Parts: sequence; structure tokens; C-alpha cells
Amino acid sequence: MQATFMGERGSGLGIRHVDLDPVSRVAGALSFHAEIDHNGRVNDAHALSTLFRGYEVILKDRDARDAVFISSRACGVCGGAHATAAAMACEMAFGVAPPPMAIAARNLMSAIENLYDHPLQLFLRAGPDYSEPVVREATPELWRRAEGTSAPGQAIHGFKLISDIMTALTRETGELYLEALLMSRFAREAYVLIGGKYPHPETMVPGGVSSTIDTSDLNLILLRIVKFPDYAQRVVAIWNDIVDFFLEADPGYGEAGTVPMNFIDLGQWDDPLAYDAKYENCAAWGERRFATPGVIVNGSLTTTRLPEIDSPVEEFVDHSFYEEWPGDNHPAHKQTIPRPSEAKLSGKYSWSTAPRWHGHPMETGAYARLWTTAMANKLPHRRFVQPTGHSLLLAMPRAALPPNVLEWRMPQRWGTFERTRARAYALAHSTLVAYEHTLIALDLKRRGETKVSGESHMSNRFKVPKGPRTGVGFWGSGRGYLSHHMSIEHGVIQNYQILGPSTWTMSPRDRLGTLGVCEQAVTATPLLSGGPQTAYLDILRTIRSFDPCMACAAH
Repeated sequence: MQATFMGERGSGLGIRHVDLDPVSRVAGALSFHAEIDHNGRVNDAHALSTLFRGYEVILKDRDARDAVFISSRACGVCGGAHATAAAMACEMAFGVAPPPMAIAARNLMSAIENLYDHPLQLFLRAGPDYSEPVVREATPELWRRAEGTSAPGQAIHGFKLISDIMTALTRETGELYLEALLMSRFAREAYVLIGGKYPHPETMVPGGVSSTIDTSDLNLILLRIVKFPDYAQRVVAIWNDIVDFFLEADPGYGEAGTVPMNFIDLGQWDDPLAYDAKYENCAAWGERRFATPGVIVNGSLTTTRLPEIDSPVEEFVDHSFYEEWPGDNHPAHKQTIPRPSEAKLSGKYSWSTAPRWHGHPMETGAYARLWTTAMANKLPHRRFVQPTGHSLLLAMPRAALPPNVLEWRMPQRWGTFERTRARAYALAHSTLVAYEHTLIALDLKRRGETKVSGESHMSNRFKVPKGPRTGVGFWGSGRGYLSHHMSIEHGVIQNYQILGPSTWTMSPRDRLGTLGVCEQAVTATPLLSGGPQTAYLDILRTIRSFDPCMACAAH
């Protein structure tokens, strides 16, 4: 909070123009402009991605196999997700599929990447906004109430009072802040046993992975993953207590960041026996994933089929620093033509494009994955995760805490606080996926299915086709939806396009002037906090609840 510069100016009409520049505790370069009326309501907002990175331009005219390693650098947190999506795009274009062990290894790496990311969002990026120093200054009456309120989840997380949790959330010194750093270290240690390094894996290749995977590696990974079931239960109990406390103390917090229940997710974690990298079969193998793909519009499930999720997507640049391109607006046909200029809120003001699904701004994230999986109720793998149509049951295995079933319920109202609560449940979800895929890999090892690279018409090898080919990688990260679109000829990239999760959530207006999701959320946020350093805390809580990664948004 203290690292964010807040500029404010008046218009003479009782309107305040507030510039949060930069927005701190997010990944990448984000500036936010808000217009506040004389009643203290936000009546307009603009999300400004202020840094162009250009990976789509860098990749053009490169060897197609370079896409995995170059695109991984688009993000310093979810580099593995980009590497996986790029490998899947190559596999579709090359006509090669990974063997089951390689798919299980990828799933394991992806889930572990989430185990690194979710704690950092909950306790390093968003968490300090709910800490003792911030709450004391912004809302002293809430702090006094917290000092006298027992924490319902004490038996699980160990904190007696809500105020104790807030103290533990304190930036740099709080117990929960420091614990998140430790848990993220365990996740990184597990990841590199297959990935080679983190965050940009060296072993992700088209057709599988290039590392050897033996029983000792899997046992070392398991020794780290088993630290997370208890931790995830504690994290869920902590955020249930914090969110419920705020919503009960002031119903106005329920209005913060409210947006329509429009979610999009490509699913994640392929069935090792179903994924074949073929576009014509992607609807089938997509619905076999350990998290179900889907689109939800105004709270109703529309589709779970990957082609029907992908084909209506369009990207607009009317308010982005790019030139238009000939042809349609689907990401596969988009061209990246930068046009730098001075930011004008009435014109072009962001390096992020404006993706839309059938014209709708859509929200994505780990919580979108919970929504689509729960609502679709199509999950084929139910050993630890059970959708009900209105909730997701998460069967946590025994560790120091006894076995327990957590239930994430789809809320009646969706906004800042429920978004943050859902991220805690996403940590439990990813823990179970990581645990299950360690068991799957050990079972494959026991059965002798140890091959980790695919083949086409040569044993253990494949050739890059000479003719024109296209491929797409449908994947996701801790922040949600991720697709890589590639067209090649003679093995050389002709066009490469990335559509990342924060491009969706931090999008500017589209050609019709429709606000992006975060812009909508900020305009719905009442300003309930005070204090010279915390006057716009409610806006920042809403922005940070999306966990923006502007490096991915403006890749």
C-alpha cells in the first residue's frame, strides 16, 4: 500500500481523478485511473498496462521448437504454464503426442507451480491489505471489533482472534507472510526435480519432457507435497474467517468488486490416457481433464467443449497501442503491430488488448476453474475432487491434521472478498491434483510405463513438417486461461499469438466502449476506508483480488 503513489486532482465539478501509478504488489507494470464523484462513488475506471514486452514479435521467423523456451520468459511466475502451452501448440502442429508418463509429469509440474503461486497471492500480494497496520489506519472501528472477535477456525489454523490473523498478515514480519515464503520454497524445490529449474523449465519439449523420472525423484517430490494438505486446510480456514468477518461487519464490503458471473477457463491437467494433441479430438480430451473447461455467462453454464470455448474469442485493439490487422479478430489470426503513443483515456491507453467471448468481457482465474468444474459436474476423475453442480468437495488426506472434506460453494454474489476466498480453496484443489499425479506417476513407474517423450514416424523422435501447419495449446496457470496459437511453414514460425489470463481481467474497453472486467469491478466498489495512506484501499483490494500479471497481459 505504501509503495503505491496516489495522485489526485479535481475537475471543478466535484469529481476527483485518482491515479494509482504504479499499482504495487502486482506482477508487471500496471497503472490505474479512477474517477470518483462527489458522493464518494467510483463512476469510471481505466486499467493501463504500461509496458510492452513483444514476445509475439520476437518469436516470428524463429524455429518452431524455440517457442517453448522463448515464450516461457513471458512470465517470471507461470513460465512453466507458457512452456506447456507452447509445447502443446507444437505437438498439434507436428503431429506428435506425449506418452502417459510425460503427461503425468506435466500435470504434476503445473499443479506444483500453483502451489508456489497461490500462497504468494494470498499472503504477499493481497494479504497485507487485510493486515493489522492497514486495518488499524483505514478502519479503526473494524480493528477494535477484530480484537474482540473469536476466530471460528481456531482449531484448524491456531489463531484465537481475528485480530491475531490480521497481525500475522503484516507485510514482511507477519507469521503468515513469512510462512508463505517458506511454502513457496518447498514448491520450487519439488518443481525443479523434473523441470530442471524454476520458473523457466529446461525440460519441457514438444512430445513430452526431456528429464528422466525415477522413483527417487517422485519420492522427493512427494516429501514436499505432503506438507501442503495441512497448510491448505489452514489457509482455507484463515480466509473463511477473514472474509466472513468483513462481510458481517459491514454489508458494504459485499458490494466491492461485484461483476456479472461471466467465467471462462480452458481446463487443466490432461488425462494421461486421453490426450492425443489432435484438434479434432480436443473436445473429448478436454472434458477428460482433472479440471473441466467451460464458459459461464450470467451464472449459467454455456459449454464445456474446447472448440466452442475458443472459436468465439476475439481480441480488439481500439483502446490498445496496436494497429488493426486484416482479417478476423480471433487470436489465431491476430497480428501484433505495435503503435506506441501517448496514453489518452478517450483513445488508446493500454498495451493489453481487449479479449471478448461472444462480445462479453470474461473473468478467468483459479476460481473460474472451480466454477466450471463444480457447475459442469462432468469430472471423470473423482478420487479426491467431487463436483456437485453447485459446489466442489475436496477430500484432504491425513497428515498432522485428520482427513477432512472441504467444500467450496458457488457464492450468490461475486466480488472482491469471494474472489480472494476462492483462491484459498484453489490452493487445496491444486494440492490434491499434485498429490494424485505423484501417485499416478509412481503407478506408471511400477507398471513399466516410463517413456517420457513421444514419437511420430521415427522411434523416440519426430520431424518438424515442411508444409504449412497450425497448432494451439489450450492450457492455464494459477491466474487462469492461457492459449498459445502458432502457424508455421518449413518449420519456421509465421505467426505466434498468446492470450493470457490477465489480458482478460485487465483488459481496456473494446470497440463498443464496454469496460474490461477489472474496470467494471472497480466502478462497483464503494469507498469504505479512510486514512491518508489508505484512502483508496478498497480500490486496491479489488484490483489485487484479480492477481494481475501485466507481464503476461502485455507479453
